[in-house]
Amino acid sequence: MNAIVQQDLNTFENILEKTKQQGIDFLNNIENIPTSNTVSIDPNRALNELGLGSLDALKEFNERLAPLIVSSSGPRYWGFVTGGSTPASIVGDWLAAVYDQNTQSIKAQGGASALIEFETINLLLQLLDLPNSFLGGFVTGATMSNFTCLGVARQWFGKQFGKDFAKKGISETINILTATPHSSSVKTLSMLGIGSQNYTTVKTIEGNREAIDIADLEKTIAALNGQPFLLISSAGTVNTADFDDFEAIANLRQKHTFWWHIDAAFGGFAAVSDKFKHLVKGWEEADSITVDCHKWLNVPYDSAFYLIKKEHADLQIETFQNSNAPYLGNPLENFNYLNVLPENSRRLRALPVWFSLLAYGKEGFKDVVENSVALALHFGNALIEEDVFELLAPIRLNNVCFTLKGDHNEEKVTEFLRRLNDRGKVFMTPTFYNGRKGIRASFVNWRTKENDIAIVIEEMKAVLVDLKM
Repeated sequence: MNAIVQQDLNTFENILEKTKQQGIDFLNNIENIPTSNTVSIDPNRALNELGLGSLDALKEFNERLAPLIVSSSGPRYWGFVTGGSTPASIVGDWLAAVYDQNTQSIKAQGGASALIEFETINLLLQLLDLPNSFLGGFVTGATMSNFTCLGVARQWFGKQFGKDFAKKGISETINILTATPHSSSVKTLSMLGIGSQNYTTVKTIEGNREAIDIADLEKTIAALNGQPFLLISSAGTVNTADFDDFEAIANLRQKHTFWWHIDAAFGGFAAVSDKFKHLVKGWEEADSITVDCHKWLNVPYDSAFYLIKKEHADLQIETFQNSNAPYLGNPLENFNYLNVLPENSRRLRALPVWFSLLAYGKEGFKDVVENSVALALHFGNALIEEDVFELLAPIRLNNVCFTLKGDHNEEKVTEFLRRLNDRGKVFMTPTFYNGRKGIRASFVNWRTKENDIAIVIEEMKAVLVDLKM
C-alpha cells in the first residue's frame, strides 16, 4: 500500500473527527456565512508528486477553497428553489458515502441495497398519498427525472405506430404539448433527440396565470386529428408555483390517447398538507411524475426521484436496458435499476431520504411545507408595505415573484438584485415575467424563520438607499 494512503488509514478516526468538527462548526454558524461572494482563485494548481495526505489536504482546502463556499443550505438562500440539509439527511448522506454501494439489484450475491431504494420509494408514495401503481427510483435531479420519464414516453409514442424508437431511432414526429415547461424539461427534449424547440405551446389561463388553459388544450388536441401526443404539465411552475388542473386533464384521457407527464419538482410536496393537497388532486392518473428531494424534502444535493406507472415497465426496460450485459440476467425476471434508468453507476442516493422520512414523518414535512408558505405570504406582505416593490403575481404557494414598482424602475431591477446579493445576507434569483424584469424568492428551507424576513427587508432598504430610491 502507498505510504501516504497507509498513513491516512492508520489515522482515519482522527481525520474523520476533524472533518466532523469542521462540518459542525459550519452548520452551527450557517446564519452568519455569506449567501454570496465574489471570491476567486487560480484553478491552475499543479498536482503534487507524492500527495499531501488527508489532513494537509484539508488544511489547504480551508486556506484556498473554503472561502468559495456559500450558505446555500442556510435560511436566507432563496434562489433556485433550494432546500437545505436536515440533520437526518446528513446522517444518511454520510453513511451513503461510507457504505459506498453501487445500488442496482434487489436480490444478488453482490449486494441488494436496491431494496432500501424500493422501501424509500414506498415511503414517498405514502407521504404524497399516491397509489403503489407507480414504480420509482432515484436520480440526480429533476433534469434526469424528466429525462427518464420522457424517455419512456418517447418509447410509448413510437409503439403507437408499431415502432421501437429505442432500437431503431426516432422515425416519426413526436407531438408534445405544454404550457409553461421548466427549462429542464426543454433540455430533456434536446437530450432525447426530439429537439428543444419541437413542442407546441398551449395557452395559459387568462388573469396572470401560468397554468394550462384546458379549452385551448382541447382545441390544440383537436388539431392533431386523433394523433397521439405527450403532455408535459406542471405541479408548481418555477416563477409563480402555479398548478395545472389535473382533474380536467385526467378527464381528457377518456377521449384522447396521450402520455401524461407531470413535472412536480417541488410542488408535488403540496400533497403532504391538507391545506394544499387540492392542488394535486387527480395527479395519480398521470403516466409519470418528476419530484425533487433536494428542494422541499431538504436533503443534500443531488437527489430526485421518478415515478412511472408499473404498466409501462416493459417500455421502460426497452428504453434503458443494458442489452449487451448478459451478467445482469433477464430484466423481466431479475429487477435491476441499471435496466430502468440512465445511470449504470448509482450511489445509495435513497439513504438520506430514508433517514429523513423515518426521522421526521409526514407531520414533520407538513410543518416544513406550511411554514414555507406562511413565510412566503409574510414576505409578500412586507414587500407591499414598503411601497417600493410590487408583486408580479399572486403568491400561490411558496414562490414570491416581485419587482421594483413602476416602469421607470425597470432598468434598476438588475442592479438592485446584484447589490442585494453582493451584501451576502440573502440570495435571490432574477427572472422575467409577463414582459417585466423580476426577482424570485423561493421558500423551501427548513431553517427559515420570520426573523430572516426582517433581516432581508432591512438589507433591501439599505440597497434602496444606495441606489437613491
